[in-house]
Amino acid sequence: MPKKLNRYCSHCKKKTEQKVKQQSTGRPSTMKRGSKVRAMLRGLNRGIGNQGRFSRMKNQAKGNRKTTKKTAIVYTCTVCKKGKDQKKGKRTSKLVLE
Repeated sequence: MPKKLNRYCSHCKKKTEQKVKQQSTGRPSTMKRGSKVRAMLRGLNRGIGNQGRFSRMKNQAKGNRKTTKKTAIVYTCTVCKKGKDQKKGKRTSKLVLE
């Protein structure tokens, strides 16, 4: 995918050159209720064996697990410097910006 594209800017109301950037995921919050970090401090989710709700897989069906994630792309207008997220992400294993 190119680093710059000509797209319609809803703020400028015309087509402008826009920079393409992949959105970073950010760190997972440790203050979410039931997070593994807080559970470990309480003595749960440690050791070997069945850990109850912490031992299950995220995608239950092992064969039907998806190998790729949807991309989250941000387009930033070079004129007004406003950013816009993409409407639908395409499934790719790795997004390459040229």
